[in-house]
Amino acid sequence: MDNLTPKEIVSHLDSYVIGQRDAKKTIAVALRNRYRRMQLSEEMQNDVVPKNILMIGSTGVGKTEIARRLAKMMNLPFIKVEASKYTEVGFVGRDVESMIRDLATVSLGIVREEENEKNQEKIENYIENKIIEKLLPPLPAGASEQKKREYEASFARMQAKFHTGELDHLKIKVTIPNTPSMPDEGLPPQMIQVQESIVKVLGGMGKKGAEKEVFVKDAKKILSQEASSELLDEEQLKELALQKVEKGGIVFLDEVDKIAVASNSQSRQDPSKEGVQRDLLPIVEGSTVHTKLGMVKTDHILFIAAGAFHLSKPSDLIPELQGRFPLRVELDSLDEETLYRILTEPNNSLIKQYQALLEVEGVTLCFEEEALRAIAHYSLLANEKTEDIGARRLHTVMENILEEISFSADEHSGESVTIDKAKVQEKIGKVVEDEDATRYIL
Repeated sequence: MDNLTPKEIVSHLDSYVIGQRDAKKTIAVALRNRYRRMQLSEEMQNDVVPKNILMIGSTGVGKTEIARRLAKMMNLPFIKVEASKYTEVGFVGRDVESMIRDLATVSLGIVREEENEKNQEKIENYIENKIIEKLLPPLPAGASEQKKREYEASFARMQAKFHTGELDHLKIKVTIPNTPSMPDEGLPPQMIQVQESIVKVLGGMGKKGAEKEVFVKDAKKILSQEASSELLDEEQLKELALQKVEKGGIVFLDEVDKIAVASNSQSRQDPSKEGVQRDLLPIVEGSTVHTKLGMVKTDHILFIAAGAFHLSKPSDLIPELQGRFPLRVELDSLDEETLYRILTEPNNSLIKQYQALLEVEGVTLCFEEEALRAIAHYSLLANEKTEDIGARRLHTVMENILEEISFSADEHSGESVTIDKAKVQEKIGKVVEDEDATRYIL
């Protein structure tokens, strides 16, 4: 997945996000440039910095979904944070460096999962041997060859039963691993270092956890954690995670317009908003942040900022921060046809989700074409009459239409339910016509 071309990246995104081709192309090129950078000489690599992106568009048009899908597809460390949640250094609240610490935690989780998959066979063998050793009495010291052969035959029979699940109902005693509490990532770096030192000391003193009697099927999960910690080198995991976050990390900084101060605002010199912007500068440009992986350099982390910019403009951000986001892309508002396509085309479309959910109850849910067109039409009207929340309006409309069916689904097992245009008009039409009702219901 590392060397996908921009066209292949956009093609993958088309399966989940309808339209917004300019935004898809911009991010696809940004990710492809990462691959290109890694093929350069080390000296040249240091000079090529990521081109951070500013996405401008109303809520619900696909800004977050594009970035999230890309990160998931390429298995990259990704976090979505709201710029409005951070405070200037010295104020009570989370400082901007904590986003990098959160990203490091995500990276460690991805690397641990990857290494567990690579060592899956070793982990399964470890769990199997541990459980059988607890169920089968050990051979006494100095046992005869005959006893050893009998023990091996018994072990083989137990292995066969283990694989078929015949041992799952038995109980064994296992040690529940102690998980020392991690430092509070919202604290200043100096305090985090102190806490980490205390955790290491206390963790070493009380490494052994309490013993507990559990079923074999539950013991498998508990022992998988033990196997992972025994077979994997924690320091190597941290080193791999550090490389992954520095070379492939993505921070999606949402609501960046909320920290911009409009030129006509009375609070033009709002210290908290401008202070957050100034604190962001070194992080986005490239600095070093203390995390549980060690010191993380942010020079090659890709930052994608996004905002609606209804009450402010990108030019209301401080000039230095504007310069850190050289690529700008404006996302299109959603029209009726796009809403219809969002409803029906993506791999994870709302229609497919609701059909799958009701299928669990044995109910077959069908939609007539005219009903789908009506849902898109009323969603667009609701967006026009009230706040435009984009594709998220489809969720509200669908819930209102299917509420009764979902509530009594257990009574209709084995039946087929068809949603037609009349049903949509009955549930939604009158609500949309009444502007006050629309504001409170949809």
